[in-house]
Amino acid sequence: MVMYSVATNTSVGALFMAGVIPGIALACVLGGVTWYRARKFDYPRMKKATLGERWTAFRESVWGLLLIVVVMGGIYSGMFTPTEAAAMSAVYAFFVAVFVYKDLSMKDVARVLLNSANMSAMLLYIITNAVLFSFIMTNENIPQALADWMLGHGLGMIAFLLAVNIILLLAGNFMEPSSIVLIFAPILFPVAMKLGIDPVHFGILMVVNMEVGMCHPPVGLNLYVASGITKMGITELTIAVWPWLLSMLAFLVVVTYVPIISTWLPRTLGMM
Repeated sequence: MVMYSVATNTSVGALFMAGVIPGIALACVLGGVTWYRARKFDYPRMKKATLGERWTAFRESVWGLLLIVVVMGGIYSGMFTPTEAAAMSAVYAFFVAVFVYKDLSMKDVARVLLNSANMSAMLLYIITNAVLFSFIMTNENIPQALADWMLGHGLGMIAFLLAVNIILLLAGNFMEPSSIVLIFAPILFPVAMKLGIDPVHFGILMVVNMEVGMCHPPVGLNLYVASGITKMGITELTIAVWPWLLSMLAFLVVVTYVPIISTWLPRTLGMM
């Protein structure tokens, strides 16, 4: 969402709020698929937790859960901007990881900072090239020409959104999400605006596409994370993930053509 905001000058706060309902809905969809398959194939179950065990788990996790309060509460209370919220969350995460949970020792901090610097350098390189690419596209009026061509051939909002989903899903096969957003948003955004598509809705559509891209091969990052945890091969995981991937594609169609799912909450809060 931050990358999309950088590329299109859309409000980050409105995007965050717009993602709440789709995020909860997608979690319910994926949870429903998991519950159905667990019942159908009789997956093994853990013993039901007692109230005491639940309270202990909550008490131990509350420091991590408060990170959401620090970030979202700070942004919407006006205490700091989204950029400052990122810095505050990093400081808070450092404090909790080192002094509360003690997952990191002080000698590990240098390694974490070095990894963060490497990741930041990579993202800044992508952003620099994406901004240059966007400038060239805009200077040559390519997005406007594309919009005029679509309108001239009678291709309206429905066809455009379908084409966007196909393009982004195909791009997800070969590229990582940050690159896709920074390269494609400046091209597609002006066309979407000319067709009367809400910028916040369009941003959520792109974000959901990125989530789907994280789960399908060959570049799906979530597949590699799951492979490392389960010690399963990527091919085996790809076959196993199909029920969830299909449910996410169905959800993507709903989010694409029912914009109120994305826009209702920020509009109700007066952010749009």
